[in-house]
Amino acid sequence: QVQLVESGGGLVQAGGSLRLSCAASGSIFSSNDMGWYRQAPGKERELVAEVTTGGRTNYADSVKGRFTISRDNAKNTALLQMNSLKPEDTAVYYCNLRTRWENYWGQGTQVTVSS
Repeated sequence: QVQLVESGGGLVQAGGSLRLSCAASGSIFSSNDMGWYRQAPGKERELVAEVTTGGRTNYADSVKGRFTISRDNAKNTALLQMNSLKPEDTAVYYCNLRTRWENYWGQGTQVTVSS
């Protein structure tokens, strides 16, 4: 019903920047939260940032001041601007869309930060 496609991952040196995009398509309920999660090898998936339909944001402490999440409701997209990247940011990043009734995940995009 809803498909999420992430893009923008890749390899970047420490201190660099990367921009992730999430495009949602299908039958999307108008009130929803979109977020980015990440999972490193051997670790649990964790919330990186999220944004509501109204634009309220929430960030993991580890990325505050470095990452910025935004969304375009008309285009059903979410953007994650990642600056001052650190090796510990290396993970597979997953896009998430959540409503009162449904929860959807993208397939993930790899972000690798070299030291």
